Amino acid sequence: MTDIQALLGDDAKDLMTHTALGIPKEDLVLPGHDFVDRVVAATDRTPRVLRNLQSLFDHGRLAGTGYVSILPVDQGIEHSAASAFAPNPRYLDPKNIVELALEGGCNAVASTLGVLGSVSRRYAHRIPFIVKLNHNELLTYPNHYDQVMFGNVRQCFDLGAAGVGATVYFGSEQSDRQLREVGDAFAKAHELGMFTVLWCYLRNSAFKKDGVDYAVSADLTGQANHLGVTIEADIVKQKQPENNGGYRALGFGKTHPLLYSELTTDHPIDLTRWQVASCYMGRVGLINSGGASAGQDDLAQAVRTAVINKRAGGTGLITGRKAFQRPTREGVELLHAVQDVYLDDAITIA
Repeated sequence: MTDIQALLGDDAKDLMTHTALGIPKEDLVLPGHDFVDRVVAATDRTPRVLRNLQSLFDHGRLAGTGYVSILPVDQGIEHSAASAFAPNPRYLDPKNIVELALEGGCNAVASTLGVLGSVSRRYAHRIPFIVKLNHNELLTYPNHYDQVMFGNVRQCFDLGAAGVGATVYFGSEQSDRQLREVGDAFAKAHELGMFTVLWCYLRNSAFKKDGVDYAVSADLTGQANHLGVTIEADIVKQKQPENNGGYRALGFGKTHPLLYSELTTDHPIDLTRWQVASCYMGRVGLINSGGASAGQDDLAQAVRTAVINKRAGGTGLITGRKAFQRPTREGVELLHAVQDVYLDDAITIA
C-alpha cells in the first residue's frame, strides 16, 4: 500500500484528524458497497440504469467499496492533441488509453465518441465506457469557450457505453443553451439505460477578481453542483475548491451569511463538504478532478486531493493528465496510489 501520510507531508496531521462540524457526516448520504441499492434504487432511474451504474461500482481495484477511480482522456479536443499527448505520444492510440485504465485498476474510462468508438468491440465488455458528448475546442481563432455536441446519445448506446458525460460551463453566456442540450441528452441516456456524469465547471472571466479565481470557490462550485443534479446527473465532477466567498467578492447572486460563519471554514475538507452537500447531501456522488500535471509533485497532489475528497464524503477521483502524461508504469502507480486512499480503512469520513 502507498505510504499516504508520507506523501501528505506536513499536512498529514491536519488532513487526517480534522472533524467537520458545520455539516456533520451523520447528515450525509455516504458512499458504500450498497450505494445503488440503498440510494439510487429509490429514484426514478430504470433497472437498466441501475445495472450500468452498479457495473461502474463493481469494476477495478475499488470494486465493492462504493468509491470510483475514473481515467478521463478528452484533452486532445479540450486543449489540443499536442498539449495533451506530446509528453507521451503513445496515448494518441485509443487502445493504449483503455489499456492504461485497465492496468491502472480504474472503475471506468471516460473519453470521446471517436476514441471509445474506435476500440469498442475490443474493450466495451471489459471496462465500463463513459462517452463524453460535448467539448470545447480551441482551434477557432480567436479562441472562444463553449461546449458543443460532438455526438449523440444513440451513438453512445450503440458502441456499448455504460454512461455518458457532458460539461456545462456555468456562469457563461452559453450556459442556458448547454443546460437545455445536456438535460435533453441525459434524459435520453436514462431512457436507454445509461448513467450520466456532469462536469460542473464555472467559466467566466469576471469570476477572477483581485488576483483570486472564484471559479474554484466553494460557494459558487456548490451552486454549480446543485444545478447539475437538477438535470439528473448521477455523478458530478467538480474541481476541488481552493477558496470561498465568491458571491460576496463578486457582488452578485444570492447567498446566506450562515454558509460562511457556521457551515464552512477555510479548511479544504469543510469546503469540499459543501460541494458534497450541494449534491443532495451526497445522494449524487461527487468526484473531484485530479487537475493538470505539474511534474514531480503529481503523486503527492493526487493523494492529497483524494484524502480531502474521501474525508469530505465524496465518491472518488477522476485522474487524467497526471496519469497519462508520464511513463506508463508511473501512471499506473499514480492511479493505484489514489485508489489506495479509498481502500485504506484508517482514512475515515470527517
